[in-house]
Amino acid sequence: MSKLKGINRRDFLSGMALTGAMFGLTPYEAMAKGLALPGGPLWTYPPERTGMRGDHKGSFEVAHAVAWQGKRYDRPKDVTDRPYDLIIVGGGISGLATAVMAQDKLGSRANILILDNHDDFGGHAKRNEFNVNGQSLIGYGGSQSLEAPGQYSKVSKAFIRRLGIDTEKFYRYFDQSFYTREGLGQGLYLDAEHYGKDMLFADPAQGLSGSIWRWDKPAEKARVEALIAGLPVSDAEKKALHHVLIGRPDWLTGMEASAKVSWLKARSFEACLQERAGLSAKVCGLFRNEVTSYWGVGWDALSGLEAVRLGHPLTVGLGLDPARMPEPYAEDEPYIFHFPDGNASVARLALAKLIPDALPDAKDMDSVVGARAHYDRLDRRENPVRVRLMSTAVDAHNTKDGVEVTYVRGGKAERVVARHAVMASWNHMLPFIMPDMPAAQKDALHYAEKAPLAYINIALRNWKPFADAGVARLYSPKALCASAMLDFPVSMGGYLFSRAPEDPILMHMAHIPTYPGHTMREQYNAGRHIMYEMSFDDYEKGVLAQLSGAFGRHGFDAEKHVAAITVNRWPHGYAYEYNELFDPPGYDRNHGPHVVGRQKVGNIAIANSDSSAAAFVNGAIDAAARAVTDLWG
Repeated sequence: MSKLKGINRRDFLSGMALTGAMFGLTPYEAMAKGLALPGGPLWTYPPERTGMRGDHKGSFEVAHAVAWQGKRYDRPKDVTDRPYDLIIVGGGISGLATAVMAQDKLGSRANILILDNHDDFGGHAKRNEFNVNGQSLIGYGGSQSLEAPGQYSKVSKAFIRRLGIDTEKFYRYFDQSFYTREGLGQGLYLDAEHYGKDMLFADPAQGLSGSIWRWDKPAEKARVEALIAGLPVSDAEKKALHHVLIGRPDWLTGMEASAKVSWLKARSFEACLQERAGLSAKVCGLFRNEVTSYWGVGWDALSGLEAVRLGHPLTVGLGLDPARMPEPYAEDEPYIFHFPDGNASVARLALAKLIPDALPDAKDMDSVVGARAHYDRLDRRENPVRVRLMSTAVDAHNTKDGVEVTYVRGGKAERVVARHAVMASWNHMLPFIMPDMPAAQKDALHYAEKAPLAYINIALRNWKPFADAGVARLYSPKALCASAMLDFPVSMGGYLFSRAPEDPILMHMAHIPTYPGHTMREQYNAGRHIMYEMSFDDYEKGVLAQLSGAFGRHGFDAEKHVAAITVNRWPHGYAYEYNELFDPPGYDRNHGPHVVGRQKVGNIAIANSDSSAAAFVNGAIDAAARAVTDLWG
């Protein structure tokens, strides 16, 4: 598949030229004067930038030099700004929430500086914007939805209410009947590279109510039987799969329920299926990556008990109730609490409270959707709260009077001082930049590994091929992106979701690089390096080949249908959550190395979802509240 014409044109030099033209300078003169930074012009509108986003060029090089090469920056002689009451390192949801909560303790006029290494605020809560045929498309490039907000802590519930978010409104904003009404369901795509030819198995009738392997009614059973018959595996393998999936036997017969739970908890689901259910490695490979978008690894690195918790169709015959398993998942709330830009709206609402002039039109959860941020107003001297982007902290330590933080911006080290600081950045970096931290705490912080993932948004001029195929969500076991789906059908705040197949729409695809056969932490580390080696061209070629292979027979043509691609690359993505298959017994959100790692160090507290061992918005908010309490009680 050749590179798509007209995409990825906003490269480094064109960005420099745009900024230079504004001031009558050459691109390099603009960069030398600090008006532009590597990775793009300083005052462009980041959500509109396409190409490689997320951890983009210019956001990670300084941190890598410090952590990988041991680079140290000289302490600047002069302090950059006036003294602050609080410095926050990290401008994601946790950092922004910390600032909002700190104002409750310090007053609305408290001087607060937020540093972030990216060219946008919000951290993983990333907003992507497109204009296709004159129509605005808004998508999420990271933190996706408010999952089960009814289960949030009192602190997190109060915080989102304070931002003006009423989750009950999503029952009106999210069109829950859209997929079924439009005849859109799930699809299984087996690509030619790995399976000999391109094959798409579609299930328009089921909608998105579960796995494509799931069946409850006779008609659905017939559809699954036809799917099994068409799989590129041997007759014996088809027979074995039919026995387990259609026959629903208890493949742990003879065990009591408690014994089943213990047995399943101690083995990967893939090993369980091969050892007791009689499925081959090749058949198990068809299922392996179903859950990578949730955990960052496949069924080779997740327990059989986790499969039961998630209600996997291959576990139905075991007679175990998912709701009665240890640590069951909440099932009483639908997955509908979603802004068009995901949780970027949560970050934007927090910013609007801190710097109202930067988002003057963001008055509530409706108006924030279409509000345009003024990035040139984030770091004004007169602001009580200032947000300084493209600034990577390289040292944070206690002083006699408080703390001082050194950061690098535009290749130059700068120093700021404050009474207190909160590290709301990635916890794994803290041992490298906090010299006051005890050795035991540094060791604890090195335990966790973030899950690497790339959230890819493809702006489509129309979705007629997907309507023709009857597919809104696609699972591809071995292609670049295991999961792909048309955007969530949310209309709110004047933003209207695509109404007909002829209209533009966003498709969201997720790439999670794995390294099967290893522990989860090992896979995350290896996957991260795989991701760093991939260019935007690699991603573009991969997603276009995948969409063409799956939907080419239904009229999909990359040149005709694709208007733009944004790759939100997060080599350090999901916060580490403990895995019962590899982590010691007893490690959970209240116990484990992260509890030791998040302890206050003098006048420096620690926040972010890493410190909660929870890769969700409420984990970030709870961590912010904990950090504020650590500093001020």
